[in-house]
Amino acid sequence: MLKKCMGDPSLIIPTEDIGIKDCLYYEEISVQILDRQVLKLRTKEVASVKVLWRNLFVEEATWEVEEYMKKIYPHIFESGEVPN
Repeated sequence: MLKKCMGDPSLIIPTEDIGIKDCLYYEEISVQILDRQVLKLRTKEVASVKVLWRNLFVEEATWEVEEYMKKIYPHIFESGEVPN
């Protein structure tokens, strides 16, 4: 059974005293290319690569456009180990 909880106002900390920043972010850095595929549309083909990101598991890897990834992260493609 649930009981009524009486809060203690002396334990509440005002947020103005904690300096919280609104612009907290971090940059994802690609680590490895896991797979490559070419999607065939009606008029063109789009090459995609499965990218493993730092601080993520292999199951959380995402499919990205290969051309875009080559512009942003050319160091990954320099080794020549992109899977077919």
